[in-house]
Amino acid sequence: MNTLIFDIETVPDTELGRRLYELRDLDDAAVADAMFTRRRQETGSDFLSHEQHRVVAISVVMRSRESLKIWSLGEEGSDEKHLIERFFDGLDRFTPDLVSWNGTGFDLPVLHYRCLLHGVTAARYWELGDNDQSFRYRNYLSRFHWRHMDLMDILSGFQGRGRVSLNDAAVLLGLPGKLGMHGGEVWDAYRRGEIARIRAYCETDVVNTYLIFLRFELVRGHLSAAEHAAETSRLRTLLRESQAAHLREFEAAWPGN
Repeated sequence: MNTLIFDIETVPDTELGRRLYELRDLDDAAVADAMFTRRRQETGSDFLSHEQHRVVAISVVMRSRESLKIWSLGEEGSDEKHLIERFFDGLDRFTPDLVSWNGTGFDLPVLHYRCLLHGVTAARYWELGDNDQSFRYRNYLSRFHWRHMDLMDILSGFQGRGRVSLNDAAVLLGLPGKLGMHGGEVWDAYRRGEIARIRAYCETDVVNTYLIFLRFELVRGHLSAAEHAAETSRLRTLLRESQAAHLREFEAAWPGN
């Protein structure tokens, strides 16, 4: 069985902002500020609605029977459409179980709207059992199915009052949590051209999510204590031997060295 842990990073879709609010004469920074201000006036928060986010990074951990890998899709210069196509092509090819933190509430709805924008085909993802009966009661879209596990949603008991942030859940388990930046810093980093830093940050987020997933697999009886220890040891070795400085940094900050 293939398991794909994923996370996305986004910035304001300033082209959409220009059209929505008739701001054609403003630069990206001014348009984004206007979008944040409008949203804050409407909701009390400047967190933009899903369709106003543009994807700039998608990072994954892939655990297959034979291997464990961590990477960000595409290249630093890849456009949004390419990143999204790579993500859904992987689902079409491997049909992995998906694991996320708040994927149901944020990542996947954003990807839905961006697929509409770019015309990205994702037949396997949208399968509900019409063409493949195995998806009728186990698909990516139904909230209480397990082909996509939104750990934040599951661990909260599927109710908003129980939700916690990825950072807080990671720190609860003694994990490093957020490294390098926080989500609110991505837009400024993007404006400075720091795509590599954003991709690195996204990768450490999926490593935190993967470790929470392994602990959840232990507590629900899908991994024995010995199997859990073997999986975490495998990940630690991968991080320690990585050529990527941010992954070695994560391993060094992870207690138990």
